Amino acid sequence: MNMTLYQPFLDYAISTLQQRLDLALYPIPEGFERKEGIMGKGKRQEAVLTTSHGFKSPKLRQIRAAHVQGGNSLQVLNFVIFPEPNYDLPFFGADLVTLPGGHLIALDMQPLFRDDPTYQEKYTKPVLPIFEKYQQDLEWGGDFPEEAQQFFSPAFLWTRPQKDEVVETTVFSAFKEYLAAYLDLVESASPVTDKSRLDEILKAQKRYLGYRAEKDPARGMFTRLYGSEWTEEYIHGFLFDLERKLAIAN
Repeated sequence: MNMTLYQPFLDYAISTLQQRLDLALYPIPEGFERKEGIMGKGKRQEAVLTTSHGFKSPKLRQIRAAHVQGGNSLQVLNFVIFPEPNYDLPFFGADLVTLPGGHLIALDMQPLFRDDPTYQEKYTKPVLPIFEKYQQDLEWGGDFPEEAQQFFSPAFLWTRPQKDEVVETTVFSAFKEYLAAYLDLVESASPVTDKSRLDEILKAQKRYLGYRAEKDPARGMFTRLYGSEWTEEYIHGFLFDLERKLAIAN
């Protein structure tokens, strides 16, 4: 297993964001920028390092990454972009996970309003050609929970490649194209001013974040590594912090 499989993804994302956006740092709460732990027992023990990265831009409330490097047992990059709630932009989500048994890759622009054809026309349609292009080499990863399906777009790239090499080439290439397409959408997005639409957007954002915080697949891993108190604070205070930020604002 490549020990820093997802570092190039993170480096690329940050340098692209710096080139294309008016980027500022997003505050990372104390204790979360860097955390070390140990995984496994005996000879199978591996040191695990979790680093967090946060940025923001005028249209994007929070751009954040959690990067977990655990040697041969674990490599994870969770990279998500949350727009400001006065834009109807989808979320950008990349979940890149490597375990001893293989890779789990999920790339999407997660829609606020999945069942709204106008919304899909505006935000999913431009991405479908990219999805179709990569779908040929990255076969569908199989079932995922029904309750989660409402949060994914028809351009959801979900695959389980076996080889590192596929991740380093094809997946990396797909990641770059999805990110570029997302930043194009951000560039052309105009703020929403209609009060009822703004309410719908905020409600949709909260629904998505609430679901993600509750069902975060990394919860078990982080709890084993760093304990449940740290984990819950990391999930609610940094990874999915909208509720917390709204409470402070009010």
